[in-house]
Amino acid sequence: MSTSIIFIVFVWAHFVGDFILQSDYHAINKSKNFWVLLQHVFFYVLPFLFLLFFMPALFVAKFIAINYVLHVITDFVSSKLTTKLWKANQRHWFFVVIGADQAIHFTCLFLSFMLLA
Repeated sequence: MSTSIIFIVFVWAHFVGDFILQSDYHAINKSKNFWVLLQHVFFYVLPFLFLLFFMPALFVAKFIAINYVLHVITDFVSSKLTTKLWKANQRHWFFVVIGADQAIHFTCLFLSFMLLA
């Protein structure tokens, strides 16, 4: 499978994990409770198990482990910023942080793939 197709699968797995599988509870509380953040990221990495159909298990395990840690770090910072901005009615900057959060996630996905490939 080509690198481009694999990365598209990564992007869609990211979308499913970060948005579809994130409950309202996790979205609201991950900035307040580290355990809730860890739960969110556990659900986030589940769609990446789909990669087992296309890639070696060791690659997938390393990829998931790396991106679990990177996602926790990114969301730890971004969720605190977005919560503060939302409460301050700073919607423009709230969405800027959401966009930066997604750009960081995509960068992490790409770099970890390139590191492991």
